[in-house]
Amino acid sequence: MSNFISWIEYKDEILYMTDRDLETSRGKKLSRDIGFEDIAGHGAIRSFFNIPDGKGTDRESTDFSTPDNFPQDIVRDVKKGLFTRCGVALQILTPPALAEYKEIEHSAWTKYKKIEQPAWAKYKEIEQPASAEYKEIKQSAWAEYKEIEQPARAKYKEIEKPAWAKYKGIKHSVWANYKQIKYSAWAKYKEIEQPAWAEYKEIKQSALAEYKEIKYSAWAKYKEIKYSAFWELAKIKKNRVNIWQ
Repeated sequence: MSNFISWIEYKDEILYMTDRDLETSRGKKLSRDIGFEDIAGHGAIRSFFNIPDGKGTDRESTDFSTPDNFPQDIVRDVKKGLFTRCGVALQILTPPALAEYKEIEHSAWTKYKKIEQPAWAKYKEIEQPASAEYKEIKQSAWAEYKEIEQPARAKYKEIEKPAWAKYKGIKHSVWANYKQIKYSAWAKYKEIEQPAWAEYKEIKQSALAEYKEIKYSAWAKYKEIKYSAFWELAKIKKNRVNIWQ
């Protein structure tokens, strides 16, 4: 994920994403395809402006201590507040405006956690028993496998050591017998363990998908409130520090 603000220098142009771009039909489709977190990154810029891979120069800066760190076009659009879906630049706000923003952001974060935490708890409520059941089946099957495999190995070792010096053929015969027992027991173990694992994964993935859907929706709403609050303040000249006025 690229940092805010990102831009690409291409054919003597400075190209970057703003609200103007994202409000177009092409921008809306790009938002759906790429997702909220990456919509202002270099990949989105390349896609929106049809910049071929390997062409142009990727640039980015998170240092808003001075407008000199950015091209003039970006400075102009920062002052206009045209990045409500892209990120925030806390350094440009005066202390009172920053305090007001943080109050709004904290409230939005609290609302997000009120949605996300119960969703996570519900996921764990489903996933943990499924995991415990799988582990119980796996351990039982493993114990059964070892119960068969270990005596067979012990028998092989008992015969193999004294037979090694004189009768290598005995070793190979006994080893083959041990391997046959071992592989048969292992196949039985996998026959029990694999369906149990598949069932656990199905339960886990379904619960996780539900959690992610709830979390992503709540996260997107939080970011929307956060970014909107910041830029509503930032586009008012008196709310920006002197160097950004």
